[in-house]
Amino acid sequence: MPTSTASEIRDFADELADRVRAASAARTPLRIVGGDTKAFYGRAVGGERLDVSGYAGVVDYEPSELVITTRAGTRIKEIEALLARQNQRLAFEPPVLGSDSTLGGVVAAGLAGPRRPFAGAVRDSVLGVTVLGGKGEALRFGGTVFKNVAGFDGFRLMAGALGCLGVLLEVSLRVAPIPASELSRSFDLSWPAAQAWITTLMRRPLPLSGVAHDGERLHLRLSGPSAAVAAAAAEFGGEETPAVFWEDLRHRRTGSLGAPRLWRLSVPRTAALNDLPGPAIRDWGGAEIWLDSDAPAERIRTFAAEAGGHATLYRGAGPGEAVFSPLPPGLFALHKRLKAAFDPAGVFNPGRMYEGL
Repeated sequence: MPTSTASEIRDFADELADRVRAASAARTPLRIVGGDTKAFYGRAVGGERLDVSGYAGVVDYEPSELVITTRAGTRIKEIEALLARQNQRLAFEPPVLGSDSTLGGVVAAGLAGPRRPFAGAVRDSVLGVTVLGGKGEALRFGGTVFKNVAGFDGFRLMAGALGCLGVLLEVSLRVAPIPASELSRSFDLSWPAAQAWITTLMRRPLPLSGVAHDGERLHLRLSGPSAAVAAAAAEFGGEETPAVFWEDLRHRRTGSLGAPRLWRLSVPRTAALNDLPGPAIRDWGGAEIWLDSDAPAERIRTFAAEAGGHATLYRGAGPGEAVFSPLPPGLFALHKRLKAAFDPAGVFNPGRMYEGL
């Protein structure tokens, strides 16, 4: 990818700001686009295309400080390649759904891979953001160190907001060292039997970095100091799981994860969900369930709610169909106030998360 000059970057940022101001003045909806690899996620958005993929490049990277700041249009594969040369990685292991996937899209979607229970969510790695607000002003929240969190943590709101609050321009992230050793084991266990064992394992100080059940077998990934990983692997036994299993799970390529209508259930890890209406892959030790089902949406949402969680229609929503679980009136009112504060004219990805936002 050609490197843009500082002048070209400034001109691009000014052009984005001008377009946002014009759209706000005319109340013209904008559909924010980076790599557009997650266009299926969320409700359909109309409006003018605002392409931010050209606002790309690394702003600052300090390997010794475990911090990187890049423009939001930077492709994830380029960021990961840069980090790998320093034996580092993104802690939250984001799913990359295409070669054009950008950092802005990763943060806006707020999706994390199998390391999520052990390394934290996307929002836990975000240290600061620069975002273009509805008035065309560049707003900076947070910083590049954990202690810089005084006041309103606006930067955390951007993780998972699907671009509804503003246009991400820059993101500062905490990164992590690549583990010295990593290997996996699999076991021929039904989900109920695996769930009971997982509960025991999660109470111990083990070097776990992945716990998933593919519907037939339990898979454990171990990461960390070589001695600790070797000791745990020797204790567990089992069969070797190829590393590609975790890559396919991370990037949504395993089994039913390619289903045309796919649900994502977020529930307590110990929830007793053994009669799901369709094939399921359980990640995060059972706290994240990928369900391939054509069952009525109300049934699936009720199923998740009764287990103490919620259900998201990750892929396959029909026109006007709700994707995320409905919010209680008080929480919906709070979302509306946040939307109005960041985007007074309501032009950023209107309705992508909820109708009326």
